[in-house]
Amino acid sequence: MRKLILSLLTAFFSVCALAQKDNKVTIGTIDSIQSKILNEQRKIWIHVPGSWNADSKQRYPVLYLLDGDAHFYSVVGMIQHLSQVNGNTICPEMIVVGIPNTDRIRDLTPTRVYPEHPFTDSVALKTSGGGERFVSFLEKELMPRIDSLYPTQPYKILTGHSLGGLTVMNVALNHTKLFNSYISIDPSMWWDNMNLLNTTQKSLREKKFSGTTLYLGIANTLNEGMDITKVRGDTSKSTRHIRSILNLDQYIKAQKQNGLRYESKYYSNDDHGSVPLITEYDALRFIFNKYRFKLSPKDFTDPTADLINKFGKHYQEVSKLFGYQLSPPENMINSLGYTFLQQKQYAKAGGLFKLNVDNYPESFNVYDSYGDYFLAIGDKSKAIEYFKKSLSIKETPESRKKLDKLLSGE
Repeated sequence: MRKLILSLLTAFFSVCALAQKDNKVTIGTIDSIQSKILNEQRKIWIHVPGSWNADSKQRYPVLYLLDGDAHFYSVVGMIQHLSQVNGNTICPEMIVVGIPNTDRIRDLTPTRVYPEHPFTDSVALKTSGGGERFVSFLEKELMPRIDSLYPTQPYKILTGHSLGGLTVMNVALNHTKLFNSYISIDPSMWWDNMNLLNTTQKSLREKKFSGTTLYLGIANTLNEGMDITKVRGDTSKSTRHIRSILNLDQYIKAQKQNGLRYESKYYSNDDHGSVPLITEYDALRFIFNKYRFKLSPKDFTDPTADLINKFGKHYQEVSKLFGYQLSPPENMINSLGYTFLQQKQYAKAGGLFKLNVDNYPESFNVYDSYGDYFLAIGDKSKAIEYFKKSLSIKETPESRKKLDKLLSGE
């Protein structure tokens, strides 16, 4: 459908990912799954981008979010902003699967520990060490269900904070290919006398991590009077958390031969509670650092600029990087096409509308827009053809009105 384009700044502006219905703004739905592995019903929070519709069959990467109810709102909003608000294409639009807890200590710890352990109480520790069963739940029950019900691409990200970050590291090290990318936020590597940390060097040295990306965020949990250099030599229990993460960072950086794409950052102005938001932001920018498509002023002003070739080369490179076929978002191309149509740069507009038809042949919208292009250049027969094609996929009042007007000879 034709959209009102106010300026070049809104050329890429796509539909809002927040659904509005009955005067309410919603960002997702709550689903559930009966897990045989965990022997319980699990609620799952699901966000599907607002650009999705069953006609276009567009598909999206999936971000799996541990402690899902705590971080769902911020992560969904962040992805929405980075992927389409103000024309951003810093990362792709994504499906977000938030996984709330039923027994956090059980699911997010890879090994069993006992009451003398710090930072936890003896009651909670009784169920600790169920991490491998939880990973099995993710792999064999949750992920297949998400893939069967939602428009997913094969690219998957796992992100978690604290004990969730510990789980992320366990999966990254021991179930490496289960996800493509991992975001570990201030992970509790101190768990079980640093049991997982103690096996990290061997895993990093012996395993191959090519095609895998990991981002590690480290919070400032230093005691008063301590700094990042002094803490490395400290032996007190109160500094075990940050020391274990700094050691993890050191171990990963020392093994450059294993193919892991890795980046870490120490957030001196953020503590354990505040660090997730900024880490998620930086991690998404790192994971998708080559995803962004940039147009220059010349692309808008030069009538001979070959945008179709530019789009083709960029998304071919990005598809190779992420391991599946990516196309420029339908809404972005559609909006850009109307921008050039208003500027009477017909060759550019027609090329972009045709690109959408090629990439999204099941979408009624791309044919309606292509019909608008032919109407603008005075080719009424082609306009009729594409309005009919749009209506054959989905009956819409706007397309019907335009077609009837053309057929009546007005």
